[in-house]
Amino acid sequence: MMNAEEFALRIIRVYSALPKTTEAQIIGKQLFRSGTSVGAHYREADRGKSTPDFISKMEGGLQELDETDYWLELLVEAKIVPAKRLSDLQKETNELIAIFVASIKTAKKNR
Repeated sequence: MMNAEEFALRIIRVYSALPKTTEAQIIGKQLFRSGTSVGAHYREADRGKSTPDFISKMEGGLQELDETDYWLELLVEAKIVPAKRLSDLQKETNELIAIFVASIKTAKKNR
């Protein structure tokens, strides 16, 4: 699994390669924002002051991952980007979602 910074860099590369059409750029900017903020949430969680703070930051990251997954799906469904080109990134997004969910559940259990 890649780290959150590598994930953000992949998102940046996808955004940079999108067509310059209005719809691709609007969806791309949403993807850019949500996909690059995951790492910031993770970093904040890692440096959290308390377990509730950790949980809050991880939940914020999870929301951003869910949104990233949505924008990736929309790029494919709108036929802006071929599904094959985004399949690895979508898989990575879903793996990160699973990791964030597991981390949140563990933290809540251990409060």
